[in-house]
Amino acid sequence: MKFHLAPRAICAAAFLALSASTALAAVTPEEAARLKGELTPLGAEKAGNKDGSIPAWTGGFTQAIAGDKVGGRRGNPFKDEKPLYTVTAQNMDQHADKLSDGVKSLLKKYPDSYRLNVYKTHRTAVAPQWVYDNTAKNATRASLDGHALKGAYGGIPFPIAKNGLEAMWNHKLAWRGTAWEAQLSQYQITADGKVVLTTDGLIRQRMPYYYEEGSPEKFDGYFWEVNLENAGPPIRAGEMIVGRNHVDASKSAAYVYLTGQRRVRKLPNACCDTPTPASAGLMSFDELSVFSGSTSLFDWKLLGKKDVLVPYNQNGFLQAKESDIIKGQHLNPEHVRWELHRVWVVEANLTAGQRHQAPKSVYYLDEDTWQAVLGDRWDGKGQLWKTLWAFNYVMPDFPGTVQQTFGYYDLLSGQAYVANVLNDKSFHHRQSKRWPTDLFTGDGLASQGVR
Repeated sequence: MKFHLAPRAICAAAFLALSASTALAAVTPEEAARLKGELTPLGAEKAGNKDGSIPAWTGGFTQAIAGDKVGGRRGNPFKDEKPLYTVTAQNMDQHADKLSDGVKSLLKKYPDSYRLNVYKTHRTAVAPQWVYDNTAKNATRASLDGHALKGAYGGIPFPIAKNGLEAMWNHKLAWRGTAWEAQLSQYQITADGKVVLTTDGLIRQRMPYYYEEGSPEKFDGYFWEVNLENAGPPIRAGEMIVGRNHVDASKSAAYVYLTGQRRVRKLPNACCDTPTPASAGLMSFDELSVFSGSTSLFDWKLLGKKDVLVPYNQNGFLQAKESDIIKGQHLNPEHVRWELHRVWVVEANLTAGQRHQAPKSVYYLDEDTWQAVLGDRWDGKGQLWKTLWAFNYVMPDFPGTVQQTFGYYDLLSGQAYVANVLNDKSFHHRQSKRWPTDLFTGDGLASQGVR
């Protein structure tokens, strides 16, 4: 796999071998000035690629979408577009340099049904001006003390990332809005192709890190908070889980309300490869949204930037009925949009002395949003084990191209998981009021349980 290293990455090549425990400083004001020149306000290259298959960024997608209902269901801004070409098991060698290892394995595993319908690339990413302003400030004030983030607030912390750990913090703190909610379903796909509903619920989230009036001095470190209440399936109705993610992972915490016990319990290890109750135990905490949670078990390497086919601008997927989104043992290719985008490639290798079910992973971070759109994980035997993916949606009202639906394919067992499916719901990922803190705490959860 060949990578293009951006100028800053070349200058920082010496840093790539440093331990993630080393304290890392911000960039100089001269370097930060690039955010008002050849880079977008979030740190991507403004220019397109050489052959024009990736266009220049011109400000992102900000206009209203036909069919959008604010607070309701979302329309598809690209509904009249047709695929430019399709990648299959039969022609994948022609596109091999633009495919992740996981996608190649899926094409080989399901040669008769899995394919990539590739559409015109649209660089839709956008954020409010105050997020751009904070990102520019973060470039010269944010730093890492070991794996803990310091000095950043209200924007991408490291828009000119020097190493893999900084890039992963950009993913964790990517712009998703300030507070939002969604009705959602989650499905297990068994190895023999059965589709099993595991969750039918309401998720409420907020990112205090992105409160416009805040500052690094006022920020208490809790950057992302989640409350998920299950309405079904019947055996799980009434279950709840809440979590608070802190920039110092040792301060993060999660609690569950179990209907059978009628009590709240703090999860002893809401981290890493521990199964999360939010997915009925079928995904680990650090597989949510491709990667989530603590970075401390791994050494992170920034391998460079590359043009890769990734799932992107998935508003068309939302138009399909949930009964039609899964075909066999994977998502129905007819409803998945693939585009060519530049991504940062980050490799994670287990730190000596640590333990994890997946000692090696590779993540693909969209340069425009910094959100991870694909990820691959290898098991202890060196086998490519899981490939993870996430869908983003064009949401001009936020504004942003915001991640929500995600999942994985187990390349060894054949099972899969699809999380946060919004398709049949009455509304698709809408902005909401700023929920009070007690909605996301253990004490608050004790008063919320109703069954």
